[in-house]
Amino acid sequence: QVQLVESGGGLVRAGGSLTLSCVASGRPYSSLATGWFRQAPGKEREFVAATSWSSGDTSYTDSVKGRFTISRVHDKNTWYLKMNSLKPENTAIYYCASQLDPSGRLVTTKSTEYDYWGQGTQLTVTS
Repeated sequence: QVQLVESGGGLVRAGGSLTLSCVASGRPYSSLATGWFRQAPGKEREFVAATSWSSGDTSYTDSVKGRFTISRVHDKNTWYLKMNSLKPENTAIYYCASQLDPSGRLVTTKSTEYDYWGQGTQLTVTS
């Protein structure tokens, strides 16, 4: 079992930056493919970014390319989502999700393929 805990959400003005963190625990020697998703009020949960465990591959939804960066701290089960040039439409609850991936190369954008989810952290961007 893997537990995920997000942090770093908050209130930011449009154009500002914020970095979200996700810490995994429970299976310290497991390779985890990890992604960030978000859900705005009245909308479905959507993919934001994902990264493999070790190959360095990443994927982003088009609306955040060039502004958001997903990364992992090697030797620690910690992932970051650095968000620049934030817009009011980025307001949502942001979730970290992971799945076990022994290959270390998996990058997936589909929420249904993730087995573990955090509780989410709220990001509010004001205009």
